[in-house]
Order: sequence, then C-alpha cells, then structure tokens
Amino acid sequence: MEPTSILLLIAVYFVVLFGISYLTQKTGSNEEFFKANNKSPWYLVAFGMIGASLSGVTFISIPGTVEFNAFSYFQVVLGYTIGYAVISLVLLPLYYKLQLTSIYTYLEQRYGYYAYKTGASFFLLSRIVGASFRLFLVAGVLQLIVFDELNIPFYITVTITIILIWVYTFKSGIKTIVWTDSLQTLFMLISLGVSIVLLMQNMDINFSEISSYLGSQEQFQIFFFEDWRSSDFFVKQFLSGAFIAIVMTGLDQDMMQKNLTCPNLKDAQKNILSFTLILTVVNFLFLFLGLLLTDYANTSGILAEKDDLFPSIAMSGDLGLAVSIFFLLGLVAAAYSSADSALTSLTTSFSIDILNIEKRYGKAQQIKVRKLTHIGVSMVLILTMLVFEYAIKDQSVINKLFQFAGYTYGPLLGLFALGMFTPLKIKDRFIPIVAILSPILSFVISWCSAEWFNFEFGFFILILNGLLTFLGLVLIRIQHD
Repeated sequence: MEPTSILLLIAVYFVVLFGISYLTQKTGSNEEFFKANNKSPWYLVAFGMIGASLSGVTFISIPGTVEFNAFSYFQVVLGYTIGYAVISLVLLPLYYKLQLTSIYTYLEQRYGYYAYKTGASFFLLSRIVGASFRLFLVAGVLQLIVFDELNIPFYITVTITIILIWVYTFKSGIKTIVWTDSLQTLFMLISLGVSIVLLMQNMDINFSEISSYLGSQEQFQIFFFEDWRSSDFFVKQFLSGAFIAIVMTGLDQDMMQKNLTCPNLKDAQKNILSFTLILTVVNFLFLFLGLLLTDYANTSGILAEKDDLFPSIAMSGDLGLAVSIFFLLGLVAAAYSSADSALTSLTTSFSIDILNIEKRYGKAQQIKVRKLTHIGVSMVLILTMLVFEYAIKDQSVINKLFQFAGYTYGPLLGLFALGMFTPLKIKDRFIPIVAILSPILSFVISWCSAEWFNFEFGFFILILNGLLTFLGLVLIRIQHD
C-alpha cells in the first residue's frame, strides 16, 4: 500500500473514534472521567477489555514467538485462568465493598500513607513503561511502512500518536474508552480472523484439515516438562501466568478501572468470567496465526522473524491487499485500545493517589487539575517512547514487557497479599525501602542463578519478587509485647 493510502485509512479510523467520543461525552465531570458514573454494561466492558489486554504487543509479538518458542506462551495463558478466578472471587469483592476509585487507596487503609504512595508510584512506573512499550512497537511499524517514506522523523510519529489519543479521551475518559475499546477489539478480532483465513487459503489448508496440520508442525508444542531449568518449563509458565493475571489486571488501576465502572459486583464478575473465556481462545488463535506465518515465511524464503514477521508478510502484498488493510486496522486498533485506557488510568491514579485532588481542591479545581494531569501524562509517554527508540534493539517486545512487569508489579503483589491474607501490622515508613530493595535483590538472584546454575527464572521473576517483598514486610512488622 502507498503511504498516502495508509494515512487515509488511519484518518478514517480516527474519525470514527472521534465520533464515538462526541456521542459519549456528557458533563465531563471527574465522576464520569474516572468511573463512567458506574453505568457501564458488563458485556461491553468484557469485550473492550480484550483489546486492552492484548494490545499491539500481542498483535505483533505473540505470532513472532512461535518460531523459537513454539506454543509455550499458551502455558502462560492457561495460568491466566487461575489468576482471573482470584480476581473475580477475592479482589473484586474487596474493591466493591470499599467503593474504591483508585484501588491503591486500599493500601492506605490497610497500612498507611507510605504504603499508599509506594503502591501508586509502582503502578505509575509500571504503566508508563508498559504503555510506552506497546505504543513504541506500533509506532515503529508505522514509522517503517509510512512515515520513513514521507521523511517524517520518529519523534513526530510518537507525538501525533499521543495527541490523537488525548483528543478523544480528554473530556469523558473511561466512559468514552469503554465504548471505543469495544470497537477497537472488534477491528482487531476481524483482522485476526481475516489474516488466518487468507493465509490458509494461500497455503491450501481447509478448515477440516486444521487438526492434522497442527499435528504435522514441529512448532505445535504447548507443554514443556523436559527441562526444569528452562524458562519454558510448564510449572514456571503456568504459575507465572496466574500471577501475571493477578498483578497486571487485578492489581492494575488501568484494568480494574474498567471493572469498577460496572453497576455492581455481580456484573463485574460476569465481565471477568466472559473476558477470561474469550481471551484464552483469542490467544490460541494468535499463536495459530504465528504458526501459519512461520510456515509461510519458511516456504517463501522470507527472512523476517520475531516482531518483524507479521508486519513484513502482511505489508509485502503477496497475500493481497485485504491482508494489508486488515493488518493495519488490527494493529492500530490493538495499540490504541490499550494506550487510551492507560492514559486515562495514569491520569486517574496521579490525580487521586499523588495529587489527592478529592481532598485538596473544590469541584471546579479538581476538573482543571485533572485536565492538566492528562496533558502532563501524555508528554511523559512521548518522552518514554523516544528513550525506547535507543534502548530496544534485539529482543521480542513481549518478553521485555513481562520481564519488566515482574520487577515493578512484584512489590504490589507482596503488599496486597500480606494485607489481605495476614493480620500483621507493618511499620509503614519502612515499606518504600522494602519495595525498592526487593526488585534489586530479585534481579541479583535471577542473574546469579542463570550464570552459576543455568536456571532461568523467566516470567517467574514476578513470583520471586512478590515473595521477597512479602518476607521483607514480615521483617518490618510491628512487634507486640
């Protein structure tokens, strides 16, 4: 496709998003921006969360992992189901009982001021980096296929990317996002389906032959029990998946903010159940797409791999114009369904958890401060992506994303676990020290185990980090005579 045609396609897409934003905007109040007035239909939230959870990282990186890691990632996905069950049965009842807007206010009620600020700060760091990772990946693809040919530098690309998100979220925030995410999820799933169907047609694979095709492929291996030292070992992947789901959804303001817009706990739990089922199927389909892409690349002599695999094949034109069009739609939809909610949740958390706008300002001032925060967060995301341009060179983004999450979400896991499952009282002022030392110690242990014992923690680093935080908190408990 020509760059001008691609830009026109993206422009039309955003016109639709702006239209939805206009129709959903009402008062522009903070209650509307933060919680959508608690009137979001659960089925709409569940469907929209698919796109927010998968993002451009899944859309590009997951298919690219198949050549080197087979279907091992599906072990993580199976672990998700356990994690989402914990969210539905343990975390959501707590959040609704306490009527939270920011889930980190729980930490203040349980421990005190320093725990609250520590939890919120780790979320802000995690989500800024995570959202920037996702957007960086997509911006890089758009840079390669569109903006390089137009001689537009990368910093302009990322700036435009963030500005477009800001425009359709600045007034009604999460209320608009519940609707736009649903539309973007639909586009992403259509793109996934069309890509699979057209690849199968090109490779002369009928739907009745899918089972035999999978059985004939060396990369179609889901379970890995052979080497317990490997990062692909089933127990590591499965348990990591469970804890990744708990922390990156259940302890994440971004994902929980959508759940908390449902009218009541029962609807929020319906949302999580349906979301879990759909997400499991969709992740398997992305891995199946990766298998088809890998097979097609090998037989066609295409050298692309990892994150370059899907974009290179889709935009080559060899599979027809439809694949290119739907790839672009799916890519943009996946990226923005994750990024827009991240921008809103970051604005929410910084406004409530760091600036304390509900306690420090009147109603009119609260809205003004929220809008300024929204602009400030947008600028931070732009700067972070520019840093990534020089920092990320050689590895699949999905692996870097989960590795980083293991270090930043681990302290949150330890804080919430000890708070919810023990009666211990902690010396609040020492909590930031524990939360900082635990990731550092986790990194040292991980590095030493790989160098000395050839044992790879992989995604399991999250569990180690959470455990070290938990033990560190026990050490600073208040002793009773």
